[in-house]
Amino acid sequence: MLVRVAAATAIIAGAASAKVFFHEDFASMDKWVDSTAKDSYGKFTLSSGEFHGDKDINQGLKTSQDAHFYASSVEMPEEVTNDGKEFVVSLSVKHEQGLDCGGGYVKLTPAMDPTKFNGDSEYHLMFGPDQCGSSRRVHAIFNYKGENRLWKKEPRYPDDKLTHVYTLRVKPDNTYEMYIDQELKESGNLEDDWKLLEDKEINDPEDKKPEDWVDEAEMNDPEDKKPDDWDTEAAEIADPDAKKPDDWDDADDGEWEVPMIPNPKHKGEWKARRIPNPAYKGVWAPKKIANPSYAADDKLYLIQKPIKHVGIDVWQVKSGSIFDNIIIGDSLEDVNAIVDKTWKVTIDAEKKAQEAIAKKAEEEAKKDEPAAEATEENEDL
Repeated sequence: MLVRVAAATAIIAGAASAKVFFHEDFASMDKWVDSTAKDSYGKFTLSSGEFHGDKDINQGLKTSQDAHFYASSVEMPEEVTNDGKEFVVSLSVKHEQGLDCGGGYVKLTPAMDPTKFNGDSEYHLMFGPDQCGSSRRVHAIFNYKGENRLWKKEPRYPDDKLTHVYTLRVKPDNTYEMYIDQELKESGNLEDDWKLLEDKEINDPEDKKPEDWVDEAEMNDPEDKKPDDWDTEAAEIADPDAKKPDDWDDADDGEWEVPMIPNPKHKGEWKARRIPNPAYKGVWAPKKIANPSYAADDKLYLIQKPIKHVGIDVWQVKSGSIFDNIIIGDSLEDVNAIVDKTWKVTIDAEKKAQEAIAKKAEEEAKKDEPAAEATEENEDL
């Protein structure tokens, strides 16, 4: 039996300056507080799932009721800030039920009343997988100056029923990295990939398109002429195969008319051949000028209100997701050290357990085939 990593503790790890502020491995739910903001929230339970690599290590917080909102949170041992330091958050999620519409993310919030935690509660970061219909993405939403700012990128998460680890690393140089299962999937600059600041440049409102600007990339070929015989055929002709019905009575039915059909010789509307327009100047756009509303911020990475709570606030149509190993620290190396001792050492065994269940189900289905065929034969008698 693998040894469980101590949960929900602040520990000094690696170098003296690096720290893991929080690690929740769900040995119990004792410190988690369910919200009472609604009386219809779904119930969380502790579970390792139908299949797992290690029952103890893979135990997590599981959604247990279909078509419910869920809201629960835990207070961290200390407030977390990141002035001049990296900020790293990681969590593992296993959508054993096959997520069709619902969230698998966590929210990191400032100090709050956990009984009032809900979808409108303020947070610094919402991070993790989310799906609704064909939209399947990893969310990373930052709150900046009172507004929740969506990630412009939409990385997709693995579409299977295994446990996966999602890790976000934010650096004090305003860059970031996002990992899935310890593999780098996305990276970039906070200013570029989130709408945090006003645009550096805007269209010049005084710049107008010249009256002689040519917008058409192509033009009719002035040398192309319509053939003289182009319009000699009508669009429709009388159907030569149509015959007046023998029982047609002109007195009762009116005068019989031959039905019309498309004329196969008709060439349609003539159009001149198109050629490149030598006067074309391209698509016009106003010139750019400096945006007077733009203000640089070299601390976009900074947590604006210290983080004090970790919450799970999700909707799920089909329940069964298992949250585990939520980690917050200021060193990717130290966070990954915990991931190594939890996810990495159990994922291969988890895959084998899933395969064993699938194989057993297949064998049982084959055993049932003769009985099903016999039932069909009896019904046919």
